[in-house]
Amino acid sequence: MLAAVGDLGTWALIFALLGGIGGGFVNSVAGGGTLVTFPVLTAVGIPALDANITNAVALSPGYAGGTYAQRRDLIGQANLARVLAITSILGGVTGAALLLSTGEELFEQLVPWLIFGATALLAAQKPLRRLTVSARGDAGEMSRWVLVVSIFLATVYGGYFGAGLGIITIAILGLMLTDTLNRLNALKLLMSLCANGAAAIFFAFSGHVYWWAGLMMGVGAWAGGWLGGKTVQHLNEAIFRLGVIALGIAVGFAFLLT
Repeated sequence: MLAAVGDLGTWALIFALLGGIGGGFVNSVAGGGTLVTFPVLTAVGIPALDANITNAVALSPGYAGGTYAQRRDLIGQANLARVLAITSILGGVTGAALLLSTGEELFEQLVPWLIFGATALLAAQKPLRRLTVSARGDAGEMSRWVLVVSIFLATVYGGYFGAGLGIITIAILGLMLTDTLNRLNALKLLMSLCANGAAAIFFAFSGHVYWWAGLMMGVGAWAGGWLGGKTVQHLNEAIFRLGVIALGIAVGFAFLLT
């Protein structure tokens, strides 16, 4: 379904733009932007499955910017990056195919719990980061296949829903690899780009994307990310994160009760 402007209305597209700005801002400051963008798309009348797919397509280009910005941190780990990129592409496509094959009814039943899970990941982000930093010096290099399987499973989730994927992948990398946090973060961004990009390409041919809403949200997310980057130093990240967590809990209960 290639939804035209008239299918949603001008105000719905404006709300999609504003939701994108909010989601991009939240992503750049604290993470968890999908907790803003996904409910906005459902609020303007897009069914939950289509909203999730449109959200994935709309936000996927944003990962390219982050990956490009940290491209120098990938130098010296080309072989590992190549393996994890291929793994992430396969995981993202698998998750996307799983979403489409299981259908709207199951996804709607899972939505509240996916949102609660993403909110819990956001709440646990700081402890997970401390854990990965402390473990990195002790764990050493673990078996490559364990890393690959773990990343594959994480990116399957990323292709299916995606909120909190970055938190999951940085935790896996930190526990299984011995490297600097900057270099691990560069790998995380590359995997997010590959998983979400592959899922978005897969979804683009599914007939479930509301293209105008996705375009407006994508533009808004870019603007919101830029705004967040400019203002983050003036914000209290801890308080802002708590606000996003509270929003996630409220949205989860709203979907649970409807």
